[in-house]
Amino acid sequence: MLLYPVYALLFADAGLSVGQISSLFVLWSLTGVLLEVPSGAWADAVSRRLLLWTGPLLGAAGFALWVLFPSYGAFAAGFVLWGARGALGSGALEALVYEELDGAGAADRYAAVMGRAHAVGQVAVMAATGLAGPVFAAGGYPAVGAASVLACLLCAATAACFPEHRTRPPAGSGTVGGEGPGGGEGEDQRTAADGDEPDEGWTRRLRTGLCGPAGLAGLRRDRPLLGALLLVPAVTAVWGALDEYTPLLVRETGAADTAVPYLLMVIWAGVTAGSLLAGAAERLGRTGLAAVLVCAALALAAGALTGAQAGIVLVGLAFGGFQTATVLADVRLQQRIEGTARATLTSIAGLGTELVTVAVYGAYGVLGARFAHGTVFALCALPYLLTALAVGLRRKGTGALPRGRGRGRSSALPQGRRRGD
Repeated sequence: MLLYPVYALLFADAGLSVGQISSLFVLWSLTGVLLEVPSGAWADAVSRRLLLWTGPLLGAAGFALWVLFPSYGAFAAGFVLWGARGALGSGALEALVYEELDGAGAADRYAAVMGRAHAVGQVAVMAATGLAGPVFAAGGYPAVGAASVLACLLCAATAACFPEHRTRPPAGSGTVGGEGPGGGEGEDQRTAADGDEPDEGWTRRLRTGLCGPAGLAGLRRDRPLLGALLLVPAVTAVWGALDEYTPLLVRETGAADTAVPYLLMVIWAGVTAGSLLAGAAERLGRTGLAAVLVCAALALAAGALTGAQAGIVLVGLAFGGFQTATVLADVRLQQRIEGTARATLTSIAGLGTELVTVAVYGAYGVLGARFAHGTVFALCALPYLLTALAVGLRRKGTGALPRGRGRGRSSALPQGRRRGD
């Protein structure tokens, strides 16, 4: 998406203040808040592949609005569409990948597969960021917008080719997923790939995902699952929100607008490295995860406070550490989930991420009106020190990642709606 490194500049050049830009980001996240869990339940009830190829089409429409009608209203409508896109994919992607691997007896490869997938996405971000400079210089915002719309269409076409062999029970069978009583592989069983029509169990699946023993009601009794679910927003939300302000941070160092995309490539090189290290980092355990968070937080504060372009290297290292921690938080959650509500529970974690992200956007809007962007970035490193302390102080005996106990619990490693996802 060639718009990624310059869309914050587009908003600023259209006359929006930092507070107005932050309000757009809040609207983006609120859309996800409203749609996150229902879309996860829908993914559990119908074809997850359907949601994965529909979402990018909404993103394409939103990007087109931005460049054709650059105004606050068009930016807001575009973020609603983008938020819907993110909600449709959040939970559905992780559930599809994990269960396809599990069905092939390779669930233990989830960490490496998702880590490499994120890395490929982030390499694409860097390539698009590098291309954004010359394309922007040649054709301005309309050129990078058109390229972004094309990328969304290619994304939808790719998602439509994903394999999906999940079995759904027939309507009225009394089950919410997997095999019903006596169901097995009978001829009345349907796979999600056989049809993309919602079945009668969508609302029942939503209620089960929220209120059933495998959903929110079971979290009070399953403390490890609750802890794994809460860790996702604690690790993911702050740096995911700061990502949207990185062009403004880079501009504050004195870089020309045409140079901003190239400096952002440094940050995304760090994020890509963090993804590639996720498989190896799976062996770090709880103490190692806390150390990663501490080091990343310190690097973020130091790099942002320099006020120089060289400090962007430290910001890139910090984002790389946060990306590694994000993947490790996802693997902890996926390993703890049992039953058929995997996408729903993953979306509940995404909902928590969106709620924390809204708070970060609001805080940034207030702080950004009083302090330099570098100072705000440094202040946002503090929550990671608190998260690291909480992770490190968890009672002894919970330090290692849980190992598999049969299908669905094998050792394995989001999401999300961020740039490299």
